[in-house]
Amino acid sequence: MTGADAIVKCLLEEEVHYVFGYPGVAICPFFDSLELEGIQGILVRSEQNAAHEANGYARISGKPGVCAVTSGPGATNVITGIATAFADSIPLIVITGQVESRLLGSDVFQEADICGASESFVKYSYTVRSAEEIPLVFKEAFHIAMTGRKGPVLIDIPIDVQKASVRRFQYPKEVRLRTYRPTVQGNPVQIERMFQRLHSAKKPILCVGGGAVLAGVEELVRDFSHKFHIPVVSTMMGLGVMRDDDPLYFGMVGNNGRSYGNKAMNLADCIIMMGARVADRSISQPDLITENKTLVHIDVDPAEIGKNAGPEIPLVGDLSSVLSRLLEAEVSLSYPEWVEELNDFRKDLEEKEVKKNEGERQEECSLVNPHYFLDLFNQKISETAIYVADVGQNQLWSCKHYKMRDGRFLTSGGMGTMGYSLPAAIGAYFALREENDFSEETKREIFAVMGDGAFQMSMPELGTLNQYQVPVKLIVFHNEVLGLVRQYQHFTYKDHFTMVDLDGNPDLSLLAEAYRLPYFSVHRDEEAEKQIQDFLKVKGSGILEVFIDRNEVA
Repeated sequence: MTGADAIVKCLLEEEVHYVFGYPGVAICPFFDSLELEGIQGILVRSEQNAAHEANGYARISGKPGVCAVTSGPGATNVITGIATAFADSIPLIVITGQVESRLLGSDVFQEADICGASESFVKYSYTVRSAEEIPLVFKEAFHIAMTGRKGPVLIDIPIDVQKASVRRFQYPKEVRLRTYRPTVQGNPVQIERMFQRLHSAKKPILCVGGGAVLAGVEELVRDFSHKFHIPVVSTMMGLGVMRDDDPLYFGMVGNNGRSYGNKAMNLADCIIMMGARVADRSISQPDLITENKTLVHIDVDPAEIGKNAGPEIPLVGDLSSVLSRLLEAEVSLSYPEWVEELNDFRKDLEEKEVKKNEGERQEECSLVNPHYFLDLFNQKISETAIYVADVGQNQLWSCKHYKMRDGRFLTSGGMGTMGYSLPAAIGAYFALREENDFSEETKREIFAVMGDGAFQMSMPELGTLNQYQVPVKLIVFHNEVLGLVRQYQHFTYKDHFTMVDLDGNPDLSLLAEAYRLPYFSVHRDEEAEKQIQDFLKVKGSGILEVFIDRNEVA
C-alpha cells in the first residue's frame, strides 16, 4: 500500500463519496488511487471552485466536504475557497499536493508554502512528512473540522510521501488531542441566570445565526421559541432556521434586514444570541446591542463571545446540547403584549413597503423590477428547494424575498465571495444525490441566483455542470454593471462611477447554446410569470436571464 492508497482508505473510513478537485503532477498519485477505489472525483474548472463545491456539499450533507488540488498555483488558488468556508464555519478537508520533501524550501517549480499562506483561514494544517503518519493525520483532521466551531483543515502531502510504502495501515478509532477540547455542555449556572433574566424581561428576542443551521438544531430552536413564546429574528446566515410563516418569526436583521426585525432588536430588553456573530453586517448597530438591555450570547466558539459586544451572560457550548438542556427546564414564560406590539410593527411597515414597491413599479422603466421578479419566483418554486444566492445586489434581494419553508438558503456571508453560487449549488446536488434525495418523486430543485458580474467569475463551471449532468438552474440578473459597488458609489461618491461597467458581457443565449443548456429571458415584468413557469418545467439545468435597470438599488 502506498501513501496515496492510504489517503483513499482514510477517506473510505470517513464515508467520503466525492472529492472535488483539479489534478497536477504533485497530486496525481492520490487521484490515481482514488479512481481505483470507487470514490468519485469531480473535476472542477478552477481550484477555488473545488473548495466552493465542497462547501455546498458540506452545508447540505452535514459532513465535511473534501477537495484536492496540486501544489503551487493549484494550492494558492484554493485559498479564497478556504477563507470562504472559514468565515462561515463550514467543515472542509483540503488536500494539497506538494513537491518532494527533500526539495521543500528550495523554491523549485510549483513549490508554495500553502500551510503558511493559509494559516489565517484554517482551524489547523498538517504537512505530512511520512506515509506512516497518514491515518492519524486524517483521523485528527476530520475530528477537528467537525467539532467545536466547524471549519476547514488543510493537509499538505509531498509527492514522495504519496508514493512511499505504508507497512501497516491502522485507522484510529478515536482521537485524543490534549490541547483541543471544545466545550460542549453549557454552564448550568449561566443557564439558570438566563432564565432568571427571562422571568423579569418584558421584551425578549431570540436572534439566531448560521451556527444553528450548522449544528442542525432548527427544530430545537423552533421548539424553544414556541415553548417559551419568545419572538425570533435571524441573521443572513440564520435564514431557514424559522419557517417564514411562523407567527413568532420577524425576519432577517442587519444592515439589509427587515425594518421591523431591526426595530424588534432595538426595543428588546433581553437579546439571546444563538450561533450568531455580533458583526457589523449581521447586526445593524452592534455598538448599541448591550445598551439598556441584557445580552445572552450562546456560541460554541468562546472567541466569538465578547469579541464585538460584552454579554452579561456568556454561555459557551454546542447548541444541540445547550438547547436540549434549555428545553428540559420546567419554566412557564409568555410575552403576549410584546408579540402583539411586534405584529403591529410588521403590519404597518409591510404595508409601507408594499406601497413603495408598487410606486417603483409604476415608474417608467422598460425592464424587470427585481423585487417583483424574486417575489413571484419564490412563490412558484417548490417548498423543498435549495436556493443558493451569490454576492452583490442579488444576495440582498434574495434575502428579502426568499420564503423559507422546508428548503435551504445558502450564501457566502462572512467573506462575501463573488462567484460562490454556481459551484456551491453543484456541491449541494452531489450531497442530495448521495442521500438519494434527488429524484422525480422528491422534485427537490436547486437554484443558483447571481448577477452578471458574479456569473462571469464562475462561468467555466458550466462545464462541470454538463460533464456530470447536474440539474442546477441558473438565474442571472443582467444590468451590465457591478450593481452593489455602483450603488455604493452612487451614495458615497455622488455618482462618480469607476470600474463598474461590464461592457463586453457575453451573449448568454449563445453561451447557453455552446454549453447545450436551455435558455430563457425576461425583459419586462409582464413576461415574468410565463417565463418562470416555462423555466421551471425544464428537466435538468438551464439559464434564465433577467434584464434589470442598472439604477436599481438593494
